[in-house]
Amino acid sequence: MNKIKLVLPKGSLQETTLSIFKKAGFEIYANSRSYYLSIDDPEIECVLLRTQEIPRYVEIGAFDAGIAGKDWIIENKAKVVEVCEFTYSKVGFRPVKIVLAVPEKSSIKSVKDLEGKIISTELVNLTKEYLKKNKVKAKVEFSFGATEIKAGNLVDAIVEITETGSTLYSHNLKIIDVIMESTPRFIVNKKSWQDKWKREKIENIALLLQGALQAEGKVG
Repeated sequence: MNKIKLVLPKGSLQETTLSIFKKAGFEIYANSRSYYLSIDDPEIECVLLRTQEIPRYVEIGAFDAGIAGKDWIIENKAKVVEVCEFTYSKVGFRPVKIVLAVPEKSSIKSVKDLEGKIISTELVNLTKEYLKKNKVKAKVEFSFGATEIKAGNLVDAIVEITETGSTLYSHNLKIIDVIMESTPRFIVNKKSWQDKWKREKIENIALLLQGALQAEGKVG
């Protein structure tokens, strides 16, 4: 039997993603102790991975298709086919923002003030490209988490993903630039996209998911 190997985001996008699949007509179950998902379509094998890793694994063909944020596709410099865009996030149906933030009392007012400074972020490549575009030379360090508390104490600024900005504001940080907005994308391995059966199957899945999202928007 032909099968699609599908990878979905574990973590902040997991609950909303699985909810949309269910509304699209798929019976899908996640065990809290397992990365493997149970789905009622025998032509789909489904697993969960951190969204940061999904673009790279789809690119190399470990999976045929997956859902990952545009920010992580750019960060991984992944060469994949983007089938469609889904506008949802952890708490709502809107994009997230990748922002440059500094402490409230910082003298840094714009990206130009970051010359020679230190920035902490999980999105290292994306941040370096942003600095290059603005012709600013600064040190970019990878953050293993709790990025908000580092600004002003360990580094001069941070680049972080946010929906409402509330977490940043609660840490006495201010946003001085929005680098980009990001939404989940349905991505496909290039070789898999050339396979007629897989392409049709993936297009059908995308159509069902888009229909479920549009219906959700109208209800909202």
